[in-house]
Amino acid sequence: MGFVHHSRFLQYLEMGRVELFRSVGHSYADLEKQGVFFVVVKAEINFRSPAKFDDELTLATTVTKQTHVRFDHEYELKKGDTVVATAKTTIACVDRSGSVMAIPEVFSKPK
Repeated sequence: MGFVHHSRFLQYLEMGRVELFRSVGHSYADLEKQGVFFVVVKAEINFRSPAKFDDELTLATTVTKQTHVRFDHEYELKKGDTVVATAKTTIACVDRSGSVMAIPEVFSKPK
């Protein structure tokens, strides 16, 4: 098979963020039901090494900064010990209408 298309990497980053929320006790689906949405406002990906179909990849996702309305994340995608890509995103918290809103307080309390 061929190489993983560059557009797929954004989906990997989204999966990393969703799983990071889940790991601290928050379901993204439940947040949306409450009218809390996180939208990507900035994305940067540095491709380091190719990945192929059926490669087993590991993604590390880290929050590097949090303000009252946004999270900054950094990512490292690896195939074994080889770094496939590094990335950064900024996501903003918005309401159902798309207006910026404060991140819910539950994200500042330890779980």
